[in-house]
Amino acid sequence: MPTLIKLAGGAFAQVEDDFVHVTDEDDAPNVDAVILSLARFQAEGEALLAAGRKVGVRLESDQAVEDLSYDLPRLSVVAVAFPKFRDGRAFTSATLLRERFGYRGEVRAVGDVFREQAGFMVRCGFDAFEPSDGSTADEWGKAAKRFRHVYQRAADGRAPAFEERA
Repeated sequence: MPTLIKLAGGAFAQVEDDFVHVTDEDDAPNVDAVILSLARFQAEGEALLAAGRKVGVRLESDQAVEDLSYDLPRLSVVAVAFPKFRDGRAFTSATLLRERFGYRGEVRAVGDVFREQAGFMVRCGFDAFEPSDGSTADEWGKAAKRFRHVYQRAADGRAPAFEERA
């Protein structure tokens, strides 16, 4: 089971993950919370939600957030995948989820996730992380707060430097 770090109330903590990642080839396990691919969710999601399960969707970097817009209020988690650390499309997906679609559920970073990107991930709206570098919640907290000032508005709601100066 991967490490899960969550951000709540400005603090990072390592927590037990209630969700099971289910591949397209596997049978759906008899658990209360699953994360499925977008294709599998579109095929089986309605039945899982009707059965009272918590459902999450893994959104790959080449998939459009708009494909989930109708179902977002019913989803517990949107796991946004980073195929490579240098692929920034997941940052855009998280920003769209928070700002355009008003999604208030968990936005989780999965895949090639490193603490050096923690501050940027938090600014874009991620609040849960499956780090691939073995880092701890304390290390994530330090990395996320590395820079005191920001220069533009983002999903995290921090005031930009020009407002602080005023």
